[in-house]
Amino acid sequence: MTIPNIPLIIDNEKVQSKTSKWVDVLNPANQEVVSRVPFCEISEVDAAVASAKKAYKTWRNMGQGARMRIMLKFQQLVRENTAKLAELITLEHGKTLPDAEGEVGRGLEVIEHACSIVSLQLGEYAENAASGIDVYTLIQPLGVCAGITAFNFPVMLPCFMFPIAVASGNTFVLKPSEQDPSSTLFLVELAHQAGLPPGVLNVVHGGPDVANRLCEHPDIQAVSFIGSTRVGTEIYRRASEHGKRCQAMMGAKNHCVIMPDADKEVALNQLVGAAFGAAGQRCMATSVAVFVGKSKEWIDEFVEKSKLLKVNVGTDRKADLGPLVSPQAKERVKRLIQSGVEEGASLLLDGSDITVEGYENGNFIGPTIFNNVKADMQIYREEIFGPVLCIVSVDTIEEAVEFINANPNGNGVAIFTQDGGTARYFQNNVDVGQIGINIPIPVPVAWFSFTGSRGSKLGVLGPNGKQAIAFWTQTKSITARWSHHERSVNTTISMK
Repeated sequence: MTIPNIPLIIDNEKVQSKTSKWVDVLNPANQEVVSRVPFCEISEVDAAVASAKKAYKTWRNMGQGARMRIMLKFQQLVRENTAKLAELITLEHGKTLPDAEGEVGRGLEVIEHACSIVSLQLGEYAENAASGIDVYTLIQPLGVCAGITAFNFPVMLPCFMFPIAVASGNTFVLKPSEQDPSSTLFLVELAHQAGLPPGVLNVVHGGPDVANRLCEHPDIQAVSFIGSTRVGTEIYRRASEHGKRCQAMMGAKNHCVIMPDADKEVALNQLVGAAFGAAGQRCMATSVAVFVGKSKEWIDEFVEKSKLLKVNVGTDRKADLGPLVSPQAKERVKRLIQSGVEEGASLLLDGSDITVEGYENGNFIGPTIFNNVKADMQIYREEIFGPVLCIVSVDTIEEAVEFINANPNGNGVAIFTQDGGTARYFQNNVDVGQIGINIPIPVPVAWFSFTGSRGSKLGVLGPNGKQAIAFWTQTKSITARWSHHERSVNTTISMK
């Protein structure tokens, strides 16, 4: 079987890179090579930016209604092709098909939000702000923009970026993860089928050199990044130093507080799914459970529920979690599990040596649970990005909040309780950007902004919602006088 080469997309055309560096894209369930992705030449990045710059001259002036209708067609095409997108995600990422279909659904939410651009991109107007003077604002696009995405959501994360950006009148250069690019590429092809003109949305592939060029290119006005803290910090620094507007959504250590008055069955079931779904490869995965007071008596029952999860290849619709994305990811998670044992945490459930019949070469790790975890342990300090849960027990909600606030990250947090006063205390005192009350993974719907905070985010504005419109546009204020009565010289400001 011929292994396909992943193309670049420049000017709506598939372009084979002239690079000599190609990387194999592997099926994480069996290590079979499914495609090859180029680490493209810098000249090819420049060509993509030049295409976007040329397209911007006309795209920015296209009517809002015309752009909206392209977004409407785009969401229709994505909806109709959900199954194919999910299959490509599962093939290269490994997550289960139902999980992949859910990812496409969350991406669709953002595209549907972009369909409202005619009402989202409205300015303000004040007639006679002063005598004969009108003041109004224009919400205009920035120009050429760029997005750099991580492997864990190859459809949803690009949707967090380019739909709102291009609907607002910008043009775009996207660099998806080299680990699972095919679903992203197909998503872009659907956008072109929907009617995006040549050059409005381009795709390049590669590693740090390509990312750095996007951050430094003089014709790029804004850069959005979603990925690890290490890479995001560098992206933000480099882009900012080169005068770009930048947002970087980065690592996390998300806590879930279980109060003793919680509905036990609901809380434990939700915690199982949040901790181990997608094999823990979510920046919003619950990686720390904080059991408060007598709720720690439920830990044994939680472990038994976790043992029931089925680990298998992602195409098995009965599987609860599939493999990790790469052998390197598996080895890193196994090293962290070993560090937890060596540092004295109690290993209640060990999934590090699991094998799946028929897929012995797969990157599988089963649900793993540590109890008696301390804040100075490596398994608590680092984002594991695998199906590993740390358990901490405290006596009061005040101790839980203090423990969570001491962690440098602020992506997401949750609490399970039936007490409104406790929930209100928690939401007002915990220093985390996204809070779930009886919801373990509090990613808001797309018409609200993604509001991770502290060490999980660099930049004031996040993806989605009103913040996304603000990030991908600039506001111009116009003060105008259309009166023929004012003839005198004024040397001071008059606002009569």
